[in-house]
Amino acid sequence: MSSNDNLFVALRDAFPADLDATAIETIETAAGAGNGFYTWRDIERATAMIANLLASLELPAGSRVAVQTEKSVEALMLYLGVLRAGFVYLPLNTAYQAAEIEYFIGNAEPAVVVCAPKNFGWISRIAFKAGTRNVFTLDDERGGTLLQRAAQMSDVHAPAVRRGDDLAAILYTSGTTGRSKGAMLSHANLLSNALTLKAYWRWQPGDVLIHALPIFHVHGLFVATHGALLNGSKMIWLSKFDPRAVVARLPDATVFMGVPTLYVRLLAEPALTRDACRHMRLFISGSAPLLIETFDAFRERSGHTILERYGMSETSMLTSNPCAAKTASGAAARSASRCRASACACATSRAGRCAPARSAASRSRGRTSSRATGACPTRRRRSSRPTSGSRPAMWARSTPTAT
Repeated sequence: MSSNDNLFVALRDAFPADLDATAIETIETAAGAGNGFYTWRDIERATAMIANLLASLELPAGSRVAVQTEKSVEALMLYLGVLRAGFVYLPLNTAYQAAEIEYFIGNAEPAVVVCAPKNFGWISRIAFKAGTRNVFTLDDERGGTLLQRAAQMSDVHAPAVRRGDDLAAILYTSGTTGRSKGAMLSHANLLSNALTLKAYWRWQPGDVLIHALPIFHVHGLFVATHGALLNGSKMIWLSKFDPRAVVARLPDATVFMGVPTLYVRLLAEPALTRDACRHMRLFISGSAPLLIETFDAFRERSGHTILERYGMSETSMLTSNPCAAKTASGAAARSASRCRASACACATSRAGRCAPARSAASRSRGRTSSRATGACPTRRRRSSRPTSGSRPAMWARSTPTAT
C-alpha cells in the first residue's frame, strides 16, 4: 500500500491528466439561470484552501467536522477538504431539527460545525453549549463564513498522512431499533468499497454520472461521488432532483443513481423514451425496495434493466445484482444462488485483508481496530465575472472546457 492511505490521496490520484477538463457541471433549474462548470483543478485548489483553513484551527487529531447544509458543489468540496486535512466528516440530514441536532452534536462532540446561514442562530447555541468552538456557515449559493475564511488560505496543501484504519467519516444510523448510533467508517473501508464497485459496475473511460441524490448519506456521498472521482468521470450535478432536467440530460450521460421514488417520478415524464436513454449504460437503484411494477415499467420505457444493490450506513454497499446482466426484478437483497450477489463491503484490500466497516459509539476517537478493517473560490455565472473587491475569487468556469 502507499505510504499515505488517506482516501483523498486515492481520489486525487485518479484525476485525469488534463486538470482543466470539466469535472462537475451544475444544472440550474431556475428560469434564466445558466449552468456552471468546475474543473479538476478547481477541486484541487478548493479542497486545499478548505484543508488549510481546518489546519489553521489547530484542532486535535481525529476531530470531527459536523455538516448540515443544502446540497452544493461547495459542500462536496468541504467533504473532500475534511478528508484531505485528515479529520472525520459527519454529514447530517437537512431535515433534522433542534432535538436531533442536539443529540448528534452532544454524542459526536465535533470540533467544527458547518450549517446553513438561516440555521446559524439555533445551531450555534447548541454547538457552543456542547463545547464546539468553531461554527461556520455555508449556503447553496456559494456564500457563508466558511468560504470567506477559506478564501484567505493558500491553494497548496499536502494531504494529511493517515493509516487505512484511521476514521474518515461517521454516519448515524436511522435508529429503527433505538437511538441512532454513529457508524464509524475508515479510509480503508471507503476505498475498498469504492474500488469493488468500480470494478463490479464496470466504470469505464468516458462515463458521465448524473448526480441527483442528496449528499448526507451513503448513496449520494460515497457510492455516487467516490465512483465518479475514482474513475475520473464528469458529474452532471443537480442540487435537487428534477425529473424533467434529468431526462433532458440523459443523452449526455451514461450512469444514473437513484432511489425508487426517483424512478417513479422519471416514469411520469413523457420524454423518457428509449431514444432518450440510448447513450445510457447503467441505472442503479437502492436505499429502499423497488416495486416490480416500477422495475418492469422502466425497462419497457427505457430499454434498460435497473441494477439494484443493498447496503447499510455501517457497511456502505454489501451486495449488488450483476452489471449488464438479465437481472430478475424484485428486492435487491436476494440469495446468492439467485442473483450472484457481490460481497462489496468485505472486499479484499490491496494488502489482502478484509476491510468491513465497524459500528460503535461515536465517542470512541482515533483509529478503528486494525482487526476490524484491513471568501473561497466559487462558481462563475455566465452573466457575470468576478471583479476586484467583490465576493471571493471564483474557482469555477463560466464556459465549458474539454471533457
